[in-house]
Amino acid sequence: MKRTKIHRLLTSETALETILLKGWVRTRRDAKGFSFLEVNDGSCLKNIQVLADSSLVNYDAVTAITTGAAIAVTGSLVASPGKGQQWEIHAAEIELIGSAPDSFPLQKKRHTDEYLRSIAHLRPRSNKYGAMFRIRSELAFAVHQFFRDREFRYIHTPIITGSDCEGAGELFRITTPHQMNETKQPKNSEDFFGREVNLTVSGQLSAEMFALALGDVYTFGPTFRAENSNTRRHAAEFWMIEPEMAFADLNDNMDLGESLIQYLVDHILTNCSDDINLFATYVDKDLMRELRRILDSPFVRLPYSEAVQILKSSGQQFEYDVDFGTDLQSEHERYLTETHFKQPVILFDYPKTIKPFYMRVNDDNKTVAAMDILVPRVGEIIGGSQREERLDVLENRMDEMGLNRDAYWWYLDSRRYGSVPHCGFGMGFERVIMMMTGVGNIRDVIPFPRTPGSIEF
Repeated sequence: MKRTKIHRLLTSETALETILLKGWVRTRRDAKGFSFLEVNDGSCLKNIQVLADSSLVNYDAVTAITTGAAIAVTGSLVASPGKGQQWEIHAAEIELIGSAPDSFPLQKKRHTDEYLRSIAHLRPRSNKYGAMFRIRSELAFAVHQFFRDREFRYIHTPIITGSDCEGAGELFRITTPHQMNETKQPKNSEDFFGREVNLTVSGQLSAEMFALALGDVYTFGPTFRAENSNTRRHAAEFWMIEPEMAFADLNDNMDLGESLIQYLVDHILTNCSDDINLFATYVDKDLMRELRRILDSPFVRLPYSEAVQILKSSGQQFEYDVDFGTDLQSEHERYLTETHFKQPVILFDYPKTIKPFYMRVNDDNKTVAAMDILVPRVGEIIGGSQREERLDVLENRMDEMGLNRDAYWWYLDSRRYGSVPHCGFGMGFERVIMMMTGVGNIRDVIPFPRTPGSIEF
């Protein structure tokens, strides 16, 4: 018999004579001649009640089943007389698939996020994290759907790379023990690839090459940054969504980023209502209001220079001073989105001195066609730019920044042969999930977080 999932049973329009359910026991309570088991199979937030009566041949074994045990139930789906539930299962047979001792760490009580991080291999069985990772799964699907609907091509960019995507972050060097000399330093001449290689911090440069061939493309995969940062927004391994558009400029880039954020919010509110409501009830009481605000009005757009003036004249005491030519910090981003404008903000035209070589230089020769999208409670969620398509300007920028042109010969080639205006951005997938759930720590939106000093699982 084919297994039926709980989310299908709970939306059934009729009773069913014979069904097979497999899942994990959340609780069991006994009455005279009956045992009631709350079972969840991970397909949805809600449990389903299984009624086992004393006529079962293994009834004594059923009354010994504990929280966390895995069982298979054969029985019938019938209308439930219980309050708050439409259906329940009357068991004809219950099989214990995997027992769980009383020491099972997830009992029926509230556990702290810190404790659940220490058992990251089990935390998906909790209500909160089951909901979290169903939302993450649905968001990943929605990302692909968004770009497919707009005729973008999905490409796979390298995880191992010889490029550092200048300015994107600190790098993890890759080598093997036999390629180390006596001082434990890598010997490039004997390296597997014959040169220094790293884990990628971004797929952007590779994606640009494909945008200049296929038109509109995107990559969606893991990236790695060796920054010794223990903030609530940073991890060593995380996922990035990186679209690139050919024959497009900065305005097209801002339009795409805003549309993507609004599409993802709408998709999750429509398709994950029970899971989102859990976070709106127990994590962030303002979550639904903030998500509706993202959907209901266009994002504010203003130059970086104007944002600096707003911050300087705000009267607010910031930990970090702000002036033209400085990078905005999280406190500045949150002031703009949560206090001043009270909605998402797109900043553009940043000073070229704080941005990478590949961003298009504006006519003022002081700023570049860069843009960041900031959202309340999270801060920067998208960073991107129009790329510099002019070969001579690109080479000058590389010289200004002391970069070796030879290392980027292939990148420069793309500006020699049919170069066109093009643009793109990077969107942190985990920050999208933080925005969507109100969860404040990136460690709680990644299945197995990798942070400085932590690689337990």
